[in-house]
Amino acid sequence: MAALVLTPSFSSRVFNSALAFAAQSGDPSPAATKTPPPSPAKSTQPAAAKTPPPAKAEPPSPIKSKIGLVVDARTSDDLFAKNADMVVPIASITKLMTAMVVLDAKQPMDEILKISNEDKDFLMGTSSHLLVGYSLSREDMLHLALMASENRAAAALSRYYEGGRPGFIAAMNAKAQELGMTRTHFVNPNGLTNENVSTAHDLAKLVRAADKYPLIRQFTTEAKYTVKIGRYPLTFYNPDRLVGRPDWDIEVQKTGFTNAAGRCLAIWVDTKDRSLIMIFLDGYGKLTRYADARRVLLELAQADKKQATEVSR
Repeated sequence: MAALVLTPSFSSRVFNSALAFAAQSGDPSPAATKTPPPSPAKSTQPAAAKTPPPAKAEPPSPIKSKIGLVVDARTSDDLFAKNADMVVPIASITKLMTAMVVLDAKQPMDEILKISNEDKDFLMGTSSHLLVGYSLSREDMLHLALMASENRAAAALSRYYEGGRPGFIAAMNAKAQELGMTRTHFVNPNGLTNENVSTAHDLAKLVRAADKYPLIRQFTTEAKYTVKIGRYPLTFYNPDRLVGRPDWDIEVQKTGFTNAAGRCLAIWVDTKDRSLIMIFLDGYGKLTRYADARRVLLELAQADKKQATEVSR
């Protein structure tokens, strides 16, 4: 999106007036002697340096998160970019890769998986509604990992992978290389680490790839989901505040948060005129990532309206 700068041009004309002098006398005037004009004195001062024109001010970015990227999903053009190649922790956005590795393995989705002590978070000390001993199908575990960002569900999925968790992590990194995510590295399946790192440009590739999986599109865009633990229902909710809003047509989304990663959001949104992949990382407030997404849509809508007006003139 190019910014048009209209600079008025002005022309000036310089008029030189010549003054004629006539000498009138009764006696004839002696012949005039032409005296050459004096040579201008040479200045000993150095020539004044030309003042460069003031630099054009860059328009303020609509992205307030520390890192941001907005990509046109149809053309792959970057519409907004802010520190988009900085390698940073990505928290639970990790789970989009976890889901792809699970689905690529084509293991039975109705197989029952049980939460164990190995699935608990001993690094950051987070809690979970999935207690040790709870059993759910692989599909339900994937559902909760994506929709509710359940960390123990993601951990259990990796543990039941052929080759165990080490094999699962290897598959995550191999998939990243396959997608061209050259500045991305994973060490666990849920993002509760500062060592799962990526860039906004790499995460845009991740979102584009995740959109090709129908279950990922379905699970990440549901507002809530209820599972049964024995005879008792347990309802989980999507932490993304944009999910379920009638004015947001979301294809894929994933939120994330750790102290090191800040508030994160990766999302594919369809609008009337565009399909956008938006990545916001290290937001400083709970609502910054959502406000970033709204500001981007508003600014693009205003730019499209302005362009349409100029074309119709």
